Amino acid sequence: MYLRHSTIRKDGKTHTYWRLVRSVRHGSKVHQQTVAQLGELDAQGRADAQALARRITGRADQYELFEDRARAPAKVEVRLDGVRLERGRRFGDVWLAWTLWRALKFDEVCAKHMPEGREEVAWSTMAAILTIARLCEPSSELHIAEDWYRRTALDDVLGVPADQVNEDRCYRALDQLLPHKTAIEQHLRQRLGELFTLDYDLLLYDVTSTYFEGQALANPQAKRGHSRDHRADCKQVCIALVVTRQGIPLGYEVFDGNRVDVTTVEEIVGTMEARFGMAGRVWVMDRGMTSAANIAWLQKTGRRYLIGTPKSDLKKFAAQIVDARDWQSVRQGVEAKLCAGPDGKETFVLVRSEERREKEKAMHQRFADRIEQGLRRLEHRIAHARQPLDRGRIERQIGRLLGSNSRAAGRFVATLVDDPNADAKLRLQWLARSDWDDWSRHSEGCYLLRSNVNDWTSEGLWQTYVQLTEAEAAFRIQKSDLSIRPIWHHKQHRVQAHIFVCFLAYAMWKTLEQWQQRAGLGNSPRTILEELGRIQSTDVVLPLACDPEREVRIRCVVRPDRTQAALLDRLGLRLPERLRLPSATNQM
Repeated sequence: MYLRHSTIRKDGKTHTYWRLVRSVRHGSKVHQQTVAQLGELDAQGRADAQALARRITGRADQYELFEDRARAPAKVEVRLDGVRLERGRRFGDVWLAWTLWRALKFDEVCAKHMPEGREEVAWSTMAAILTIARLCEPSSELHIAEDWYRRTALDDVLGVPADQVNEDRCYRALDQLLPHKTAIEQHLRQRLGELFTLDYDLLLYDVTSTYFEGQALANPQAKRGHSRDHRADCKQVCIALVVTRQGIPLGYEVFDGNRVDVTTVEEIVGTMEARFGMAGRVWVMDRGMTSAANIAWLQKTGRRYLIGTPKSDLKKFAAQIVDARDWQSVRQGVEAKLCAGPDGKETFVLVRSEERREKEKAMHQRFADRIEQGLRRLEHRIAHARQPLDRGRIERQIGRLLGSNSRAAGRFVATLVDDPNADAKLRLQWLARSDWDDWSRHSEGCYLLRSNVNDWTSEGLWQTYVQLTEAEAAFRIQKSDLSIRPIWHHKQHRVQAHIFVCFLAYAMWKTLEQWQQRAGLGNSPRTILEELGRIQSTDVVLPLACDPEREVRIRCVVRPDRTQAALLDRLGLRLPERLRLPSATNQM
């Protein structure tokens, strides 16, 4: 990767833009791909970015790890032919992750709830190792202990030698961390609010699942259910996550793998409000949370909500969908219309999307073609049969055909009728319903929202609902970038601790994302981590000219290149140049 700049003239001024570029090879050609746009910041933007950097890095550096420059430089003669480099370690990414850990004050809250005792390595320090590893290179506890930790400079940053980080200690750290989940979540909410001035007037709630490798017999929560990972063959647990409108995590709960989404609403709303207070928030949920019982409970308890509705509810508003009046454009290709609820307590929002319409239209056509082809083949086979056919078997074939193409199953009516004149003794009659086609033409691309917030516009309600994608993005990040799945643990408390570590790593991920966005560095934390991960620390060994048996060892951090220096400058970070050697290796 490297930086490329371009200049343009705007308002009589010259503006310079920097792009982080990656070379991508396609066959014999090499193309340049922009990874991040280093947006230009005005004076206020630079001031805001610098203020955030001070809030994040404002605590004093851990100077005991860095070389003391106050001493007068020593002068010695060395043998140039014996100068060598040793002990190369990844430094930049773990140092940045350690900065994020301390910026969120996880070190303080963990030390408070897991005070040092007789253990050789403090459990708060082990929690930092597990979470930093999950952020930088997601892997198992075994991989952390046997490979990852010794390849990084965390032993210099945290002061924990590699031989003290073993698999058993990693597992025991999970056990020590989990009991403090609620306290750390409460601390995290307060700290994130201090850093980013977050709004808690809107909470986004969604549920996902993550699956196990193995039978997970020791975990009563591991059960088979609806898999969002398309792994119905595996047991799973469900994770309910609550985030702010910016995608900042507030809390989560783990449910049984066969738990139905609609049954979680009362529990998760009650849990979050018990921790953070009730206030006048709006709960935003997708249609998987919609049920008559949930709506009645939310209304009865005075909670405000905005919820998606099942597709079948659209038919209640067929007249409004067909009516061309009162539709308002809320975004290019998206229109919305407010509709009053039957009892006057709710507002419904009809939304239609051109892009979604084309997608659903193509989907319906594809499934309809499959059904029609299947029915024609079946009709031909029945008509040319030489002997009576089993009615039950033919009906099951029709059922499977319609079931595997359910999106267009309602378009067809297929009936087996007795025909004594035919060799098969049966005849297949089928037709395509014109009323289904008419309804599809009007309803394709439409969906319905319902809310008891009656003073918002259709645009405001729609824009609020689409922010639910922040919760969906949170799950995608945890599954792809933080590798929450598959779960290899089998004991229930270890599974919950694994998910908790992923939650803490996600909080650090979002902190870095907010940080880089405000610094004009895009919104790809993985790019920042990978780029800074190329910065290493290494030992420069200088044999003394006066005595070949003696040598000077200096632990240095490799100077960043142009790209890395630009990233560090935007983030307001100062990279240390030298690290303090442990006394046992400080040879002179």
